[in-house]
Amino acid sequence: MNQSRNPLKITDTILRDAHQSLLATRMRTADMLPIAEKLDRVGYFSLEMWGGATFDSCLRFLNENPWERSRQLKKRMSKTPFQMLLRGQNLVGYRHYADDVVERFVKMSADVGIDIFRIFDALNDFRNIRKAMDTAKKCGKTVEGAISYTVSPVHHTGLYVKLAKELEDMGADIICVKDMAGLLTPPVTRELTSEIKKTVKLPVHLHTHATTGLAGMNLQCAIDAGVDIVDTAISSLAMGTSQYATECVVAALKGTPRDTGLDLDLLHEIADYFREVKKHYAEFESDFKSVDVKILDSQIPGGMISNMENQLKEQNASDKLGEVLKEVPKVRKEMGYPPLVTPTSQIVGSQATLNVLTGERYKIITKETRECVLGKYGRLPGPIDPELLAKATASGGEKTIDCRPADLLEPEWDKVVRECAESKIDREEDLLSYAMFPKVALKFFENRSKGTTEPAPSPAKAKAPETPAPQPVAQPAATPAPAPAPVMAPAGSAVYNIKVEGKSYSVEVALAGYISPPPGVQAAVPAPVAVAATPARAKEILFSPLPGSVLAVKCQVGDHVRNGDTLVVLESMKMETDIKSHCDGTVHSITVKEGASVQTGDELVVIQ
Repeated sequence: MNQSRNPLKITDTILRDAHQSLLATRMRTADMLPIAEKLDRVGYFSLEMWGGATFDSCLRFLNENPWERSRQLKKRMSKTPFQMLLRGQNLVGYRHYADDVVERFVKMSADVGIDIFRIFDALNDFRNIRKAMDTAKKCGKTVEGAISYTVSPVHHTGLYVKLAKELEDMGADIICVKDMAGLLTPPVTRELTSEIKKTVKLPVHLHTHATTGLAGMNLQCAIDAGVDIVDTAISSLAMGTSQYATECVVAALKGTPRDTGLDLDLLHEIADYFREVKKHYAEFESDFKSVDVKILDSQIPGGMISNMENQLKEQNASDKLGEVLKEVPKVRKEMGYPPLVTPTSQIVGSQATLNVLTGERYKIITKETRECVLGKYGRLPGPIDPELLAKATASGGEKTIDCRPADLLEPEWDKVVRECAESKIDREEDLLSYAMFPKVALKFFENRSKGTTEPAPSPAKAKAPETPAPQPVAQPAATPAPAPAPVMAPAGSAVYNIKVEGKSYSVEVALAGYISPPPGVQAAVPAPVAVAATPARAKEILFSPLPGSVLAVKCQVGDHVRNGDTLVVLESMKMETDIKSHCDGTVHSITVKEGASVQTGDELVVIQ
């Protein structure tokens, strides 16, 4: 064998990104534990087994404590380093958290067994990862500084090399090129790996996906250019939107200077195990199981595709996936070309989905879209579409910022402790779970106290609620609409609430008399005769524009509200949508409660 042997190191993503990409992050800890000892014997550089969407999924869908997952696995795997994906100031959530929460979260993660922290910022704004990096280093852990790779008019190899040098100067131990959507091509992979290796003195780790079918060639080019570590997934949960198969890389390098030294027979046993496990999650399996080079255009990451499919299923809109995939690159361009990785992938994807489902682009702008455009997630790489910027600033009345977003946040920890004290929650890990996802965590704590351990029913198993019929709206002349039910008024008249070209009117009508019909002919309801039309003073109803859950009700019966006031906040597709009043008036009634599920067309608030 060649004496200049330089074994390639392997990180297997089977316990995190592989099932996040293929199975909507639904794999339970119980399906990981039986194979843990064999995984520990392989000799991986690390196992990626935490972070990303796993934290949210454990609480929201699986009724599991995510902290306990790491503890249980660590008991069975003492040799292999555990690696997690951390979104910098976003941690494992979808917003920026204050520095005091970031410090506590990283320390607790280290305490439950995380050895390597792969830390990234979706926008490559490294101001957003410094606090997490510094904390992990203080805990004596390895920091893998990650660059979010994407393709756009404002991204190029020179920029990525510059970012790699910045990460080295910030104290990173490893540089990771994070190609979350599988956008690398062989020539670019070779050039990028070579240039980074020339510029920094740290190991280089390549993370990519098999979505576009180029992963095998890309990995070989990276290996030839001297990459030190690569991400792969055991074959039974590889390829498609996941990573390239571990066994393929191990077999291809056998007997070469880059021979991994891993035992193929042991890997085959592990693959067989997960092949059976995969069957348990068939309902969540992505329909994307092959290769799609068109992803080079849409640039949608693997985990985003499977979760987007699942979200559309929940909203009975699976047939809209093609339209959403076409809308994503348009929204991304208008938002300044953010790399599509959590949370920006969810922000762009959810906004694109809303644009399609509502039939009107930016009719509804999510809270996260607005804050991203305003700079509250960091510096966007490119210019923002002026029309989108105008809508975002108009809807919230705020201005853009250019400082480190977390500098505007007040310390949060004391507030978290106070809020949790009401529910008698005092363990630090539970407080941190609450800090990440307050409503979701409280529901998990409630289930735990009842002894509920079964996952929440999936859309495939739960009966889909019926969507209420849309409310009748008066049409322009020549297209008469069915008359709405009248509200009885004195002196034989009635009041109708109608909308014409988007404007509301209250119409008082006099009820005409009856003419006896001929025998055998059913009497018709008399047609109302309009006698007056005045600007609306009757009831106005706020309907839900999309399926979701009620995150917050911002008004009370009797409150005076103005046009544009936020009355209800919905959570849909993990994003928040403000439902605003479309008139001035007084809140007459509220027909939903916080935590309730709603469907498109459900009544939310009535304004008098």
